[in-house]
Amino acid sequence: MRLPDPPLLLVTDRAQTRYPLLDVVAASCAAGCRWISLREKNLPAANQIELARALRQVTGRHAARLTLHGSPATAHNAGADGVHLAAGGDVVAARKLLGADALIGLSVHAAGEVADLNAGIVDYVIAGPVYPTASKPGYGPVLGANELAQIVRATPVPVIAIGGVTPENIMPLVMVGAAGIAVMGSVMRAENPGQAVTALLAALAAARASASPIGGDALVRHPHA
Repeated sequence: MRLPDPPLLLVTDRAQTRYPLLDVVAASCAAGCRWISLREKNLPAANQIELARALRQVTGRHAARLTLHGSPATAHNAGADGVHLAAGGDVVAARKLLGADALIGLSVHAAGEVADLNAGIVDYVIAGPVYPTASKPGYGPVLGANELAQIVRATPVPVIAIGGVTPENIMPLVMVGAAGIAVMGSVMRAENPGQAVTALLAALAAARASASPIGGDALVRHPHA
């Protein structure tokens, strides 16, 4: 399974938005984001499904993928393109339910959590927090680029870095092998979400271009990313 391109994952949090969530997602997709994950776990499943279906109307106009942070059953019932599971989630059951074409991801926080992952079942992991994050103040421990590099080396699947990621600090993450980045609050809280996404995509493209001539673990080690 190829990850969405560009490999920028926008995770939703309607509690942080300045504008209606659908408007934030629409602006982000218009700016070039092609991967949205609905993360509204405090909503009942029925409401998550309703919101996901509304978001699909937005993402569909831009050929963007829509995944869901949470239950594989909810993702399935919502018609999402995949599911992202919390650390320790049952990826085998998720793959069985959602099928071969679904994007299946897993949160990880240390290199010891990834060595046994099966690349035929899991498409990617999200590792973090890589930096202190305003969305989850005090959540940690913070990995930093060095521990992120250990996770990249230990796992057979692409690693997406999350937590406090900004245009200014993307480069070190890509240089140690991150296949992409995930953000939430910086776009959800932005005065202009489209501009925030544009800046992130420009920095990500520059970092990937810089990594590529010297081997670029994110581009060579995981060519499907």
